[in-house]
Amino acid sequence: MLQLFLVGIGTGNPGHLTREAEHAIRGADLILLPHKEDNKAELAQVRLALLQDLSVSDARIAHFDMPLRRQQGDDYGCQVDEWHDAIARRWQDCLQAHLPSGTGRVALLVWGDPALYDSTLRIASRLGLGSGQVQVVPGITSMQVLCSAHGIALNAIGAPFLVTTGRQLRENGWPQGVDTLVVMLDGQCSYEQVTEPGAVIYWGAYLGMPQQILLQGPLAAMQQVISSRRQQARQEHGWIMDIYLLRRDGAVAVGEVDKLRSAG
Repeated sequence: MLQLFLVGIGTGNPGHLTREAEHAIRGADLILLPHKEDNKAELAQVRLALLQDLSVSDARIAHFDMPLRRQQGDDYGCQVDEWHDAIARRWQDCLQAHLPSGTGRVALLVWGDPALYDSTLRIASRLGLGSGQVQVVPGITSMQVLCSAHGIALNAIGAPFLVTTGRQLRENGWPQGVDTLVVMLDGQCSYEQVTEPGAVIYWGAYLGMPQQILLQGPLAAMQQVISSRRQQARQEHGWIMDIYLLRRDGAVAVGEVDKLRSAG
């Protein structure tokens, strides 16, 4: 029977791998390794470095090219569905080529955690595998690494927080009833449109990697600073993965005020 392990690998730092993740990778007969367009080759190298750190032989790695997502038109949901179908077909092609018997343990390395703002589980559902054939190995999320790197707590005492996307922030603004937002998947710098008085931002890119960048401060003062640094980093590396946390002024803890003053 074919078993597919979706393995959360954190943000690319080998130290983020859990013992469970190491066990799943070492025990896999085949590891699917996606490659995106040339300007993101460094991402594949990060995954390869993790595998080399675990002494995984090249013979157990199946490389495949990620299809591009259609981005014309306003049918975002349809675009994503088409893209997921195309990715699933690439997986199936790899499995048929490398495991023609249809049996074996397969691992796919997933940034962060497969259950948080990631579509790997939805893509895996297209393979028609039965109950128990797909297993998720949780990983450290960029949200956790962001807060740890800045030395802040994710939530204020007894208060909720919301994890959302740049698209949602742009289209709907700051949600009511919550003072702390974690914003992911924001290639459009949506924080530039936020006018919440006194809001602060904690931003990070390439978290956990040697090129990690951290910026923090009052949002109004940091909007253009972050956008400029982000553009510079993207040009330098050819890609960028970033995340940020926004807080309303009244939710900033005393310790965070001291950090912001020091940063300023």
